[in-house]
Parts: sequence; structure tokens; C-alpha cells
Amino acid sequence: QVYLVQSGGGLVQPGGSLRLSCAASKGAISTDGMGWFRQAPGKEREFVAAISWSGGRTYYADSVKGRFTISRDSASFTVYLSMNSLKPEDTAVYYCNVGQLGKITTTGGYAWGQGTQVTVSS
Repeated sequence: QVYLVQSGGGLVQPGGSLRLSCAASKGAISTDGMGWFRQAPGKEREFVAAISWSGGRTYYADSVKGRFTISRDSASFTVYLSMNSLKPEDTAVYYCNVGQLGKITTTGGYAWGQGTQVTVSS
């Protein structure tokens, strides 16, 4: 079983930056990597970014390419999502998850974090 604990998030002005963190328990060793998803009010959950534990290969949604950076500390199964040049449309609850690569880059893996609110507003 894998447990995920998220931190970070909050309120930021447009153009600002935030960093999210997600720490997974050691059970994550059986997964391929970690992904981030977000869900805005009235919208479906969408893929944001993902990274593999081995090799650190990264994947991004087109909407965040060039603005968000995902990184990992494989030794501690911790993943960071650095978000720059934030826009109001980035406002959502962000969730981390772990699982197989084909899942964490599409619909999501089998274990999820508790979610953290990111609000971009002036």
C-alpha cells in the first residue's frame, strides 16, 4: 500500500510562482513514477505532469509546458512541481498520484494524495 502526503499550494497573484511537494511511502517502489493532476470547479480532472522514478523522464500537458517543472528525489520518493508564470486558469485542486507510467500520464494511478488548493488571483 502506498501513502501520499502533499504540501505547498496557496494563493498567488497572476505571474507568480508556487511549489508543490508530494512524498510517497516506500510502497511506491513498486510503481513507475508519480504524476500530478488538477481539477477546477465544474471541470473534469486533467493531467498536468509526471515523472518516472528511473531515469527521471518527464511528461507535461501542453497547457503547462515551459511554465511548470516536475522533479524528483527518488531516494525519498518525493516529487516537486514548480509552477511559474501562473495564470488564473491554473486555479484548481492539485493531486499527486503514483502508478504505472501509462496511468500516471493519462487517467491517474492507483494511489492519490489528499489534494491541495492552488488559487491564482489578483
